[in-house]
Amino acid sequence: MTTTPNQPGAIPAVNAIDADAFKSFEADGWEHQAPTYDDFFGRLTSRFVDPLLDAAEVAPGARVLDLATGPGYGAVEATRRGASVVGVDIAPTMVRLARQLHPDIDFRVADAEALPFEDGSFDAAISNFIVPHLGRPELTVREVVRVLRTGGRMALTTWDQPDRMQLLGVFLDALSAAGAKPPENLPAGLPFFLFADDERFADLLVGAGLTGVEVRTITVAHRVSSSEELWNGMLTGTVRTSALFLAQTEQVRRRIRAEFDQLVLEFQRGEQFELPVSVKLAHGQKQR
Repeated sequence: MTTTPNQPGAIPAVNAIDADAFKSFEADGWEHQAPTYDDFFGRLTSRFVDPLLDAAEVAPGARVLDLATGPGYGAVEATRRGASVVGVDIAPTMVRLARQLHPDIDFRVADAEALPFEDGSFDAAISNFIVPHLGRPELTVREVVRVLRTGGRMALTTWDQPDRMQLLGVFLDALSAAGAKPPENLPAGLPFFLFADDERFADLLVGAGLTGVEVRTITVAHRVSSSEELWNGMLTGTVRTSALFLAQTEQVRRRIRAEFDQLVLEFQRGEQFELPVSVKLAHGQKQR
């Protein structure tokens, strides 16, 4: 797959990244996508909640932080395990949705870079796919470690490389094949798949002071009923990728769709489509 500078897989120059502008772009994007996220992507991302909770060793009585909680998938499952949970998200609409769906759980609007909690407030912290959406991941992970007690555990997930995560890869390949160009007003972020590299992902946690850090790969096959379901899911459940598509001219959009319709045929299985999904899960423990 080839990429242009502000595409999700591209590596922008360090001096091209405005982390504050990128954070605002992501927050605004999730405000817009909140009502439709559960329609498609939520059914996929929720499949990785139990491995996250296992890695964080969430047990009855534990106090748990669910960062970038979205509609509350992680918070709900942690509660079912007997934990006391606080779910936070930067997008107020996501938090309102989570509160509506799960009124008995504590959901709050919060910035992951400046959490409104005292040091050592939680026994465990989880976050399902916040990593690709951070402008300053090192700062965020350090902040989460701050609110963990000594001995507390953190577990994070991120997407694997697009050739192994074809549910995203097929759309990105279509963008590239159609010659999609990033708009000037799209804030550059870090590469979307930067932490698909095991060593780099582990270093992120080790650099924040965690020990016993491990990274593992989880693979699943995700089925969709039609190419139209996948297409609409990408446009209503992503921020950077959908913004890139919507910024194109009508002619380029038609080319992207034509490329997508051809590329997705590789994954057709009878009347359905089955796409490989690969995820990286990293976890570690705070020692002091």
